[in-house]
Amino acid sequence: MPEVRTVVTFEDPMFNVSERKDYFINECCYGDDAARALMEQLRSHGIQTDTDPGQEDFGWYFGFRTGAVDYQFVIGHRPADGSDPVVWIGWLERKAGLLGTLFGARNRGIQPDAASVIHLAISTLPQVSNIRWHRKEDFDAGREKLGQMDPAGR
Repeated sequence: MPEVRTVVTFEDPMFNVSERKDYFINECCYGDDAARALMEQLRSHGIQTDTDPGQEDFGWYFGFRTGAVDYQFVIGHRPADGSDPVVWIGWLERKAGLLGTLFGARNRGIQPDAASVIHLAISTLPQVSNIRWHRKEDFDAGREKLGQMDPAGR
């Protein structure tokens, strides 16, 4: 079975990237509306999610469950550069406790169905474009051109 792509990039102009909210822990913590929209899409397809997203120092995350496995989806953005659009960047992780996190469990054993439901949620957003799925090692190395249109690499 091919490796599941766990990092996704996409464009969607409807999400806030300019109005700082008083609850942001950092100036650039945009993405709460994107996380909420994705959670709503997942719920509309029968996927259990957290009630509210949580905040990171750079963006937002939320938990969801497929099968018997708990995951987190983390989302932030890359600000627009000149005429380039804002790019949203998200990645899948397995929920893991402190010990599991220390031993890399967040990045292991991510099942294709987790990526598929996130892809469904993103692709059904009304103004989304340019969805690309990446292998984590390729994305981290700056090889975004290797991204594919879906998490299975097609």
